[in-house]
This record gives sequence, structure tokens and C-alpha cells, in this order.
Amino acid sequence: MKQIIILSIFMLTYGISAVVGQQLDTALYKNKKAPISARVEDLLKRMTLREKVLQLQNRGAGKTDEIANIFKGESFGCTHEMSMNAQECAEMYQQLQTYMLKKTRLGIPVLTAVEGIEGILQNNCTLFPHELAQGSTFNPALIRKMTTAAGEEAQVIGIHQILSPVLDIARELRWGRVEETFGEDPFLIAEMGTAFIKGYQSFNITCTPKHFVAHGSPSGGLNCANVSGGERDMRSLYLYPFRKVIANTNPLSVMSCYSAYDGVAVSGSRYYMTDILRGELGFKGYVYSDWGSVERLQSFHHMVDSREQAAIQSLIAGIDLDVDGAYEGTLEKSVESGLVDIRYLDEAVRHVLAVKFELGLFENPFGDPARVSKVVRSAAHVEIAKLVADESAILLKNENNILPLDVAKYKSIAVLGPNADQTVFGDYSWTSRNTKEGTTLLEGLTAAIGNKVQLHYTQGCDWWSKDTTGIAAAVKNVMASDLTIVAIGTRSTFLGRSPQYSTAGEGFDLSSLELPGVQQELLTAIKATGKPFIVIFIAGKPLAMPWVKENANALLVQWYGGEKQGNTLADILTGAVNPSGRLNVSFPRSTGNTPIYYNHFITDRNEPFDRPGSPEEPKGHYIFDRPDPLWAFGTGMSFTTFQYLDCRIADTILTEKDVIKIAVDVKNTGNRDGKEVVQVYVRDKVSSVATPVQQLKAFSKELIRKGETRTVQLEIPVSELGLYDEKMNYVVEPGAFELQIGAAADNIHFTKVIQVK
Repeated sequence: MKQIIILSIFMLTYGISAVVGQQLDTALYKNKKAPISARVEDLLKRMTLREKVLQLQNRGAGKTDEIANIFKGESFGCTHEMSMNAQECAEMYQQLQTYMLKKTRLGIPVLTAVEGIEGILQNNCTLFPHELAQGSTFNPALIRKMTTAAGEEAQVIGIHQILSPVLDIARELRWGRVEETFGEDPFLIAEMGTAFIKGYQSFNITCTPKHFVAHGSPSGGLNCANVSGGERDMRSLYLYPFRKVIANTNPLSVMSCYSAYDGVAVSGSRYYMTDILRGELGFKGYVYSDWGSVERLQSFHHMVDSREQAAIQSLIAGIDLDVDGAYEGTLEKSVESGLVDIRYLDEAVRHVLAVKFELGLFENPFGDPARVSKVVRSAAHVEIAKLVADESAILLKNENNILPLDVAKYKSIAVLGPNADQTVFGDYSWTSRNTKEGTTLLEGLTAAIGNKVQLHYTQGCDWWSKDTTGIAAAVKNVMASDLTIVAIGTRSTFLGRSPQYSTAGEGFDLSSLELPGVQQELLTAIKATGKPFIVIFIAGKPLAMPWVKENANALLVQWYGGEKQGNTLADILTGAVNPSGRLNVSFPRSTGNTPIYYNHFITDRNEPFDRPGSPEEPKGHYIFDRPDPLWAFGTGMSFTTFQYLDCRIADTILTEKDVIKIAVDVKNTGNRDGKEVVQVYVRDKVSSVATPVQQLKAFSKELIRKGETRTVQLEIPVSELGLYDEKMNYVVEPGAFELQIGAAADNIHFTKVIQVK
């Protein structure tokens, strides 16, 4: 009898489970042909309170054999992994998604997220140049090609979400994360950000533009500090790249920021995170918190007095998914006790689920582990990394055309400096602290000319300390050589891998923009020998180098250039590559010369009253210096020369609905092919509120063969000429606008005036 009862109970239980399983199998949310909104609502009504809260959390993944212990039969909103190589991660994600579909009650897949600013942050993925280097290419099409390659690597690994690009504006050069930005100009940032995202989207991967909003100009340059400004700065500057990128690409996620704007902690503000982001900018995806930004409403901003209140505040503000655990263990109790209305919870869950349906994860959340070895860091992808590095390097000085080097003139070359035999990738690369995963300048030179010229290497000094003991050996090396190439700059590595002595990167901000350590002393000692020397500046931000401008025979700048950086630098030095990068951040003359961005208000460089002085003859504005940059935005030289022959505007009287059409004739007057970046800046001649002296509104990078004349076509919608008036309405005011066409912000070849009626 006992056996019959047990058997009956088993059959009853199995029957109920089978019915429930059958009901779920035929549930509307599993019907891929049903509208996404209907699928979301069907799934939402089936979820328990706990299941909903878990969809608003990130749970870090572990090894394959740890999946059951980590996830315990429950599905989370998002996961990440930051220590495995690409193959291991692909295999783990394959098992994790299988677990989510088959071992959790509702079979909800998990979003897999990873940093992807310079390639995928899994060991052994292709190391592309950093975002600042991407911006200095002034070539959106090339960056789209780069992220298409990176997207292919993400796709085979099984990654759905890229925690990039950074749309912050590099106006505060002391800030360590300048290297993560596209530069100082909102228009350039928007163009590059759009291209960046579209590349990843070609593999149905969503990007996560960040950090929303106004994170990149912190007080004193200190990461996460308050950003000062008003409503006009917010809308004219900080919202501009997000507004355009959201309109152009419809990203399915956006990351909130740590900082406060004008005293308001953004991640706790419904005004910024919902009213503006969703209501005004039209964002339709889900908001991913920056790491710990929810909890920091209590511990950092002191906006609330408990972790529970921080979670409630962020949820109501519009932070859908909390990455660092403040939602865990708090939201369930807060809903149950009535501290927060469940409608806020449901709305956030809808956003997360809608993205999972939009990406097709319920049908196929898997990567392709079998193809990882063929796709990840393939020869084709490494070649793209080299192309981006080639186009990002910026030649700023070339006295007497010392470059490209005539190798036949030199028997020996001294190669010096802390970055000469060191690859530097910057933060958010998967490399180790020693970063030996790519090609150094010395290695690149050895491969390019090592059999023709004797190369003598001495480090001379490190990149951070006051140790001068190596300078004497470096000078001895210089004296024994015909020419010196010295590589100076900054270093930074991934914050998650115990960086040491970083002088740039996240959390590593500078109080001074002078060269760190004793690098200036090394340069001075080299100069004292009387031998010619070329400076290679490898860094994550501009530093104050007026001495270099005055004394070096040549200066080549390379923002962190990825794994082929050393090959690129060697190829430019020897002439195999013609440099075509342009400055996307202006160089200061000194720390006190900052901020130095080009698109300042007319009143902020008070030209009629400027009487710049010098240490020898103090005057004013500044007493001992000049207020203008050392090298301005858009600057960059080539091994060939370009002549701007003519500029034509199709119509000079336009309305707000029209498009300004510009044709510029540019001739390559040199003896080799080269790429020129034609730039168009706009100045509102008379405006009801202050407007910048010039604003980039169009650019085009063109390959022009030697002797060829190219007509470059550029367009600017008249609607781009607007401003936020006294009442914060966006208007294009009628009147005259000056178009400045040239090769840099301070190198204008034509000025044309149009009238807007």
C-alpha cells in the first residue's frame, strides 16, 4: 500500500510538472513571432518578486564547473567575466546559457557583458588602439571596420553587450580617463561614437555608451568629482554626443555615471535618467549602472542614509540594472514593505527583458566556441589594428624634414626612454602589468632597419620616479650614435589587474601636466650633447611640452596604439607609412594654461586685451605666458604637402530646414600620396547667448594622390547651427554665420559667410 501511495504521489507530481512545463513551452513569451511588448508582459506576469529583482542584478560568472553553485537555479539580468581567455570564456558561456534555458524555472537567458573599448576584454583577443587614438584618426569608417572585427570576436565568444564607447568630453586634462575619450569636441565624439556602435551592431551586439552624463570634466581633474555647470552647458556640450548617438544608432543600453552635475548625483536623479534620457533623448533600452554607482548614493554622495534608500532612489531615478549588489537583498523587502511602488520595479524589468527579446536571446543566446581559434586575434583583425594605429599617429614637428629617416645617412641610432621598449595599451586592455603582449618601438625599429643601422638601447629613466641614475648611461649612448630617438610619455593598464605606478588611466589623475618623473631631465641631457633627436610621445593624454616644441628636431605623438604600435611608429619613422592623424585634444603650454579646448567662448580668449608676456618680459593675459594652446585641435602634419585651392558654397541664404553644401578643392603638391583631413568650423557672428568662437561641424579624411586635385564635398544641416536661448529653447537664430574651412582649428584657409533667414 505504501508503495502504491508513493507511486501515486510521484505520478501526480510528475503530471503537474509536465503540465506546467507544457504550459511554459507554449507560453506567449516563447513565441518568437509574437510582438516583443506582448512577450515581455506575458513573461512579467509569470515572474515572482524575487525573479523580477534578480533580472535587475549582475552576477559575475565563474568557471564552467562553478555555474550551478554561483547561479543556484536562478536567472539574472546580466553577467560578466574578466579573467579567462577567449576560448575558455566561450565554452563557459555556452554552458551558462544552456543552464539558464534548461535549469531555471522560466528559462530566461542572461546578458553577457564585457568591456570593449579597445577590443574585447578577454585574454588573447585583438588589442586595438585605445579610444583616444581612434578619435585622432578622424576616420569614422575605419573605426566602424575596427569594431566590426571586434564584434566578430565578441559574437563567437557569446558576448551580447559591450560596455563602451565613452562619450565623455576631454576638457579636463588632469583627469586620468582622457585616454578613454574620443577627444575634446562633441561633434567629433558623436561621429566616432556612431561609427563605433554600428560596427558592433552588425553582429547584433548592443553597445553601452557612457557615462551618462557629464562625467568627464570633474573638479580638479579628480575622477568622480562633481562637475560644475548649468543647464546650457549640459545641453550644448554634455548631452550633445548622447543625443546624436542615440538618434543614429538606437543603442539598447546606456551606462550611468558616478559623478554629480551641479551638485545632483546623476545616478539618483529621475530628471536626468528618465525625463531627459528617455523622455527627451528617446532612449528605449535599459540603463546599466556604473560599478557601484547605486551604493555610492549613500557612501559617496551622502544623498541618502542607507543602502536600501540608495537602491530605492536609483530604481525610481531609472537605473534598471545594478552591477554591484545594492539591489540585492534590499528591493524585495522594500517592495514588500511598501517603501517603493512595484510599478518602478516592473518598469525596470520590462526594460531588461525587452533587450533580451530584441537581441533574440530567448531563441539563440549562444556563441560559437568552435570558431574562436579562427576568429579571435586573426591575422585580418591584427591588420586592422595596425591600420588604425597608422592613421592615429600625429606628426607635430618635422624640422628640416628630418623624417622620414634617410637610413643610409646613419650608422648608429640611440633608442632611449621609458616607453621605447615597452608596449602601452592603456586601461581596459586585457594585458598584464608588464604589457609585453604587443610590439614595442625598439622591436619595430629592429625589424624595420636593424640590419641596416646599429641600434643602441638604454632606458635612461623610468616613467614616474625621480631616479636620475640612468641618465648618464643614456648620454653616453647618445654620444656614440648619429641620431637619438627618445620615447617618453605616460603609462596605464587595466585597473582590474593591479596596475603599478600608473601615470594615467581610471583613478590615476595628475595634479601637474608636466612630464612625470625625470623625463624632462633626460631630454635636457640629450639636447646638451648637440646631437639631433626625435621625440616619440606615447601617452594617454596631452602634457605640457613647450620645451619639446622648441628643442626637438621632430615630434611624433601616438596615443596608445594597440598591439602593432611599435610597427606603426617604425613605419612612420622610416617612411613606409605617411602620418595622417590629427589632434583631437589640444596641447597645453602648462598646467595653468588649462582648460585649453579650442571651442571656447569668444570672451574666454579676450583678444583685444591679450598682451601675452614671457619670463623675460612680463605683461598680461598671461603675465609669463600665452593663453592659446601649444598645438591646437585638428593639427597634424604629413610627409607630403596640400594646397587648398578653392571653396564653394552652393547656397549662401538658407532656412533652418536646409543643408549647407560645401565643395573644397585640395591639391597634393608633394611627392607622395597622403591623407588630408578637411575641417569645417562654424561661428555664429551675433547671438543672444554666448556661443563658441568656432565649432567643428563637418570633416572628411581624403586620400589624395601626389599631384592630384580632389574636390571634397561636405554638408552641414542648418539645424546644427542652433543654440539654447535664455529660456533654454533650442533655436537657430537668424543672421550671419561664418564658415571656417581649413586643416586645423588655427589653420583656416577659407572663410565664407552664410545668412540664415
